[in-house]
Amino acid sequence: MDLVDQLIQSNYLKTPSIIKAFRKIKREDFVPPSAKKKAEVNEPLSIGYGQTISQPLTVAFMLELLEPKEGDKVLDIGSGSGWVSALLAEIVGKTGKVFAIERIPELKEFGESNASKYGFINNGRIEFILGDGIKGLPEFAPFNCIYVGAAAAKVPLALSEQLAIKGKMVIPLGIENQEIALIRKISQNYFLKKSFPGFIFVPLVNENKK
Repeated sequence: MDLVDQLIQSNYLKTPSIIKAFRKIKREDFVPPSAKKKAEVNEPLSIGYGQTISQPLTVAFMLELLEPKEGDKVLDIGSGSGWVSALLAEIVGKTGKVFAIERIPELKEFGESNASKYGFINNGRIEFILGDGIKGLPEFAPFNCIYVGAAAAKVPLALSEQLAIKGKMVIPLGIENQEIALIRKISQNYFLKKSFPGFIFVPLVNENKK
C-alpha cells in the first residue's frame, strides 16, 4: 500500500482536493538526493540546516484542518523544501496564490527549485520570499489561510492581524509540550482556537532575537 493510500485508510486524508494534491505532488521531488529512498516513509526527513520536511501524516492532518479551497490566497511560513507550498498551490488552483516565506537562503532556493518542477514558479502560483515568517507579509494581506510549519511559543500577533475574516490558521504551539492549534478569525478582534496535542516540530525562529 502506498503512502497516500495509508493516509486515506488511517483517516488522515479525507478531502478529495487534498488527496488529489498528495497524489500529484510527489514528496520525492522535495527531498535531498540522499533521502530519496525514504521519501515514501511516513516520517520527517532532514533537509539540512537543522530543518526537516515534515512527516506526511502531520502535513495531511494540518491541511485537513486548514481546508484550503480553490482561489484562496495562502501564506506558508517556514516553507523549507517547498513540498507544502506545492501541495497548497495545487489545491488553490489557477485562481489562487501561495506566498512562501523561508528565513534560510539556501532552503528558500531549494524550495523554489523543487516547486519549479511543477511549473508553479513560472505560472506565478507560488512566490518564494526570503524573510522572517513571524512578521508575515503585511503587504500581501489579508490571507484566507496561513500554514505555519514550525513551533511558536504563542500565536504571533502579526499573523493574527494578517488573517482574513473567516480565515483559518494552523500553527504548532509550545516549546516542550507542543500542540497544533487551529485558529479561526470570526471578526477583527474575535478568534476561536482548537488544540490538538501530540506533535513535535522544529522551533519558529524570530530573527530579532540573538
